[in-house]
Amino acid sequence: MAEEIRRVAGETPSSSSSPSSPSISQTRWAWPSVLRWIPTSTEGIIAAEKRLLSLVKTGYVQEQVNIGSGPPGSKISWFRSTSKESRFINTVTFDSKESNSPTLVMVHGYGASQGFFYRNFDALADRFRIVAIDQLGWGGSSRPDFTCKSTEETEEWFIDSFEEWRKAKNLSNFVLLGHSFGGYIAAKYALKHPEHIQHLILVGPAGFTSETDKSSEWVTKFRATWKGMIFNHLWESGFTPQKIIRGLGPWGPDLVRRYTSARFGSYSTGDVLSEAESTLFTDYIYHTLAAKASGELCLKYIFSFGALARKPLLQSASLWKVPTTFIYGYHDWMNYQGAQQAREDMKVPCDIIRVPQAGHFVFIDNTSGFHSAVFHACRRILSPDNNSENLPLPESLISA
Repeated sequence: MAEEIRRVAGETPSSSSSPSSPSISQTRWAWPSVLRWIPTSTEGIIAAEKRLLSLVKTGYVQEQVNIGSGPPGSKISWFRSTSKESRFINTVTFDSKESNSPTLVMVHGYGASQGFFYRNFDALADRFRIVAIDQLGWGGSSRPDFTCKSTEETEEWFIDSFEEWRKAKNLSNFVLLGHSFGGYIAAKYALKHPEHIQHLILVGPAGFTSETDKSSEWVTKFRATWKGMIFNHLWESGFTPQKIIRGLGPWGPDLVRRYTSARFGSYSTGDVLSEAESTLFTDYIYHTLAAKASGELCLKYIFSFGALARKPLLQSASLWKVPTTFIYGYHDWMNYQGAQQAREDMKVPCDIIRVPQAGHFVFIDNTSGFHSAVFHACRRILSPDNNSENLPLPESLISA
């Protein structure tokens, strides 16, 4: 069911995956007469992933998990085609340093992939067996043609592909963590398949703000302007930021480098990305963004312009069946007040934690604060016999 690539902790990377060696994209840029306009491929993504994960000390297994061509009996394949080609989910697994540890499944957000959690794998592997994925249509996973035509179809595309992956991995009774758009999908999955999840952790989740919220009034006013009408038209036509990167061809990596340098120092606690780390991360981000458009095209069906949910999670709060913890960076542009509204209708335990000195990418901006929040969220699971229910929130964190 899976093609595996194993890397053992402490193993010396080959020259092709060494942080000091030139990346695939760098090599091609040196020879503009022979490189393609968009210098990436699935192989390039996996190679960039290996280089980035060489920064992680914990050993891991990378595999391509076969999920078939679509859910059995479903009218919706991963793409509408007569070929019925099997698809796969790119997966990395880090075994815990403790025996019998709970499993933590990590799902990335929009425009990202599992490698964005590279700063967290070592610390979290102290207490969990970690399984991180690239969602279908993202990162190193299959990128089928995206032909969904509605919000319902689009949600099923992600939820059902995740369920087929779960079956292939024979997983159950796990902690599910999702960031941003991945938080939206994780929450929707938990509503449909709550029996598999011990605890749900939503990190800066999208989908709790709708067009009817007062906080969205600025979007309505902006849409009425000529600039707003142009941006709204681009949104509804399926335009994505990735198209800009592809359009720039061999100059795309420089745009990504500028973004990485500007963004991931904004809210840092002082543990800023080193030059070597930034180079590896930038190269990885470029490859995942520049590859074939697939999952990214979901955007207009899940959200209207302004990242306002077409089917807000608030509407389902009373149906929640899984204990949940929300984690937000203190400067997160996702509004934690949506989670507060949802908690009022939830019939399960729900905590909301804010992490200081962090923005939307809280797990990169303040890694120690993020890890403390995750461990606190799972205190009942990690220490079931130690009266963990009453453990206070660490002083470095803020309860909302």
